[in-house]
Amino acid sequence: MTGGIRTRGARVLLPLGSLLALSGCATLGLEHPPTATYSLPTVEKPSATSKAPAAGDSALTDAQAQAALVTESDLGSPWAAADSIATWRDGLLKARSEVAECQRLLDALYSDQVLGAPARVAVALDDPGTQAQLRYQIGARRPSDVDADLKWLGEMPAKCARFTATTQTGWTEDVQVSGLALPEVGDKRQGLRVTLTASDPENPDADEQGLTLELAAARVGEDAFALTNGGQGDVPNDATQAAVQIGALRLADVRRQGRAQV
Repeated sequence: MTGGIRTRGARVLLPLGSLLALSGCATLGLEHPPTATYSLPTVEKPSATSKAPAAGDSALTDAQAQAALVTESDLGSPWAAADSIATWRDGLLKARSEVAECQRLLDALYSDQVLGAPARVAVALDDPGTQAQLRYQIGARRPSDVDADLKWLGEMPAKCARFTATTQTGWTEDVQVSGLALPEVGDKRQGLRVTLTASDPENPDADEQGLTLELAAARVGEDAFALTNGGQGDVPNDATQAAVQIGALRLADVRRQGRAQV
């Protein structure tokens, strides 16, 4: 499994309320609605005059990458720092498919390498009420490589719309992949919704097991983030949307602060 998952989310240096007051909001085309599930901006498509972070910016420092993470304090109750990896990852995501592209998708989800490489920094959060686990990471790849990953993810609803896989225990999975709408943040983004239904071919009377997994990845200038939000019960989509919005805003602000200090 991917190393570096933090089991206790570090507090981000600036609260979201302060971030919204900064010029990064105008860059991303963000507005704050009067009411929302979380204290979040809504996102409008950036205008043609919006400026992205300058190309060629150096990599984030360790402190900057840590500060850009989304934590439980951003999503609010009932989200809390995860104490362990969700058991359904081994039980349902560790599976084999005869279709190479679909196997690649399963491997990326299981290994937490949605952006094609181990994360720079990452955090795992749990929703005890729904048993969902949200795993958020800051990538460590070049923008061109991230764009290639996003392009590949965008092909999955066509190439792997529906396929079968087999778990380590011999259960058969019916896997369906569809697109997931995301806020128009950053330069490029891609969302997927993956549902798995597993059954025991040796015991037709056994209860089926299900998993729903939402995936989101985006590039914000020179930086990128990815997240998965999954569970065997309800998966709170509002948390996915919130993490995408906050994550893009925070990355842009961390970059802005870094340039201001040069």
